[in-house]
Amino acid sequence: MKRLALAALLLMVLALAWSLAVYPAQYVFRTLAWGESDVDDRLRFPARELLARPGAVELPADAQPARVRAAFAAAVQGEDLDAWMAAQQTLGFVVLQHGRVIYEGYYNGHGRDERATSFSAAKSVLATLVAAAAEDGLLDLDEPVTRRVPELGRRDPRFARFTLRHLLGMRTGIRYVETGLPHGDDAKTYYWPDLRALALDQSRIDGEPGTGWLYNNYHPLLLGLVLERATGMPVAKYLEQRLWQPAGMAAAASWSLDSEAAGFEKMESGVNARTLDFARLGQLMLARGTAEGGRRVLSERTVRLLTSPEGAADLSARQPGLYYQLFWWGRRDPRWGDAFYALGKYGQFIFVSPDNGVVIARNGREQGPPTAQWTALFARMAHELGRGSAPARP
Repeated sequence: MKRLALAALLLMVLALAWSLAVYPAQYVFRTLAWGESDVDDRLRFPARELLARPGAVELPADAQPARVRAAFAAAVQGEDLDAWMAAQQTLGFVVLQHGRVIYEGYYNGHGRDERATSFSAAKSVLATLVAAAAEDGLLDLDEPVTRRVPELGRRDPRFARFTLRHLLGMRTGIRYVETGLPHGDDAKTYYWPDLRALALDQSRIDGEPGTGWLYNNYHPLLLGLVLERATGMPVAKYLEQRLWQPAGMAAAASWSLDSEAAGFEKMESGVNARTLDFARLGQLMLARGTAEGGRRVLSERTVRLLTSPEGAADLSARQPGLYYQLFWWGRRDPRWGDAFYALGKYGQFIFVSPDNGVVIARNGREQGPPTAQWTALFARMAHELGRGSAPARP
């Protein structure tokens, strides 16, 4: 037994030595000490703050708990809404209808003004910024990635074959393999202390652009590089100036960074904000780019470009009606109504039901039910709320 223990210890030491020889020490530390990602990573990573617009106010409140609970009961029979949400390790749950806050619930010690992290819902925020930059003439979605990031083309000329639109649609042909900690691409694109260098040096071409769909975290990293070069500022600063303040978010937020030294936003996962403000982003998309008070933030064309099923990747083989547009998910649902949504690990959602004027935001510590079950719940609730609902009051 002693020899076996010594042999196991020696193997561990050798594995650690090999990892330190191959990977940055900070990356090895994170994979070993932090392990699997969790919602408290927002407290571990450094972050860049973004401020709310001075004088910004909350969306109008029109509390309708009985209607929301009835809509939930129609979908989940025999369960109490708040007790069920708490049991699913939900942190924040907000429902808007016609631009008004009709329900707020906070659970498991999470407060109304406390930030939650987006995980991959950050990709939808990033896509919205890239589309806004295109709207403003700072870039073109059909330009090759090598126009802004020529280093890629010098390393492999095939990078010139795909465009920003290919990146946003997860259709580049870039290799992505998940093998777990510490060697998989999920771990690298999450914990690497210099994500710019990772994207520039370790992304590899594995196929032709436009020929297949593969969810891939190198895509947001490369788009982040493009965006900061096109705008001349950090992506979080551009978010503050172009989207957060114009849309009227009532509280400050932050975007997690890979490290203090590199200072690059975690494009794949790191927006930290109140559930109320995630819901407000959904409301901006529901209102076709118009903020409270009629302020135009995005064009209707930009919102359609990001969320419409037209030209999207058809993922109905995975789930009936499922599609993926430009870093936004969508579902065609003839029964409860079509919808689109931002989605992050552990059940982070910004769910938008245009036909019913409903936005549902959920942040969670754990996933709870599978994603398809969550989106079916939200769709049914939105349908029930939409039946006989009145338009927004003047």
